[in-house]
Amino acid sequence: MGTISDEIKRAMEKHELCAYYQPQYDAMTDRLVSAEALVRWIRPDGRVASPAEFVPELEKTREILDLDWYMAEEACQTLKELGDRALPIAVNFSRWHVTEEDFSDRLSVLLKKYEVPSDLFEVEITESALVMEEAGILEWVKNVQNVRIRVALDDFGSGLSSLQFLKDIPIDILKIDRSLLSENCEPEKERIVLESIFYFANRLNLDTIAEGVETKEQLGFLRTCNCKKIQGFLFAKPMPKEDFVALCRSDRRKQTTDRDILEIQTPAHAMKLLMDAVFQRYPMIIYANLTRNSYYMMAYDNFTTKTCPATGDFDELIRGGAASMHPDDREEFTLTFGRQKLLNAHQAGEKMVRLVSRQIGDDGIYRRIETTDIFVKSPSSDDVLVIILCRDMDE
Repeated sequence: MGTISDEIKRAMEKHELCAYYQPQYDAMTDRLVSAEALVRWIRPDGRVASPAEFVPELEKTREILDLDWYMAEEACQTLKELGDRALPIAVNFSRWHVTEEDFSDRLSVLLKKYEVPSDLFEVEITESALVMEEAGILEWVKNVQNVRIRVALDDFGSGLSSLQFLKDIPIDILKIDRSLLSENCEPEKERIVLESIFYFANRLNLDTIAEGVETKEQLGFLRTCNCKKIQGFLFAKPMPKEDFVALCRSDRRKQTTDRDILEIQTPAHAMKLLMDAVFQRYPMIIYANLTRNSYYMMAYDNFTTKTCPATGDFDELIRGGAASMHPDDREEFTLTFGRQKLLNAHQAGEKMVRLVSRQIGDDGIYRRIETTDIFVKSPSSDDVLVIILCRDMDE
């Protein structure tokens, strides 16, 4: 009797192994937007064996590599067949691939073979891979992203999570493990944990997918957390290729509600839209605590200069800002936005302070910059806080 590895090799040769696809839906609109490819073993007697029956044994050694590449090719074949109806498909890759020196090159060759655009293929790795292959994971992820393929971190929250990895590893997608929904989002602690995960994921500009969603109660709560995508039996079970292809070619909406999108708009999602609108007008936004002499950059995109540190000492921020102003404007800028001057203005009851000054850009050109400091109240302290909005008036 052969090993499980031998059996799997024979199963691949006979095409007994195949991809099932579990659809992923937009949490707000209920529209089909992507999918995950999951391996299934169709036994000669017709029984469908789940990956739990053979993948764990293969993952103990590099024997899993051949299966992963087999599944990647299955996904590419499906994407090619779908043509203009294709949507992104994620494929799981074992931690062993981190030590494959030509992984990203081989993946690029595979996509070219089937004429699959790189934005339609996603690489999934488990959080255990981050722990077990810590030394090489950063370079591996960057190499994958260099060929324009997005990387998803699977099973986040299943037991090995580390916020350090999310800080250091530039993943694109965070998949929330089903175990975090185990009590139907009813206990307060479960809700707090989920809210916190989605909060920092959104702040890190990560796409989020909740796995194992089975009830409308879970869906309702995840919407309030601004979860981007939903994967689970509430929407669809993993399905054979022919069923998935038929689904993609039909209307992609999964009707869980017939209400207008504005009626189910979550506070978190509405807040993100609001901030996106504000960023369009004010590409540089700074949050400062005048009492504690600190600040951090909330947004910093397409501004005249990109030399401002993301966080630090507020007094240093003003000195640096003044140094970038036109010589004739420096004194007025310092007098207007000096920390003590702002504290006095707040004490006097002023709501905001505004100034237009000329600032030199990274290209050496002076532009008129409008800076508006708006005083805000924290619900948790008496510190004097200010939101600083900056925009280029010459655009």
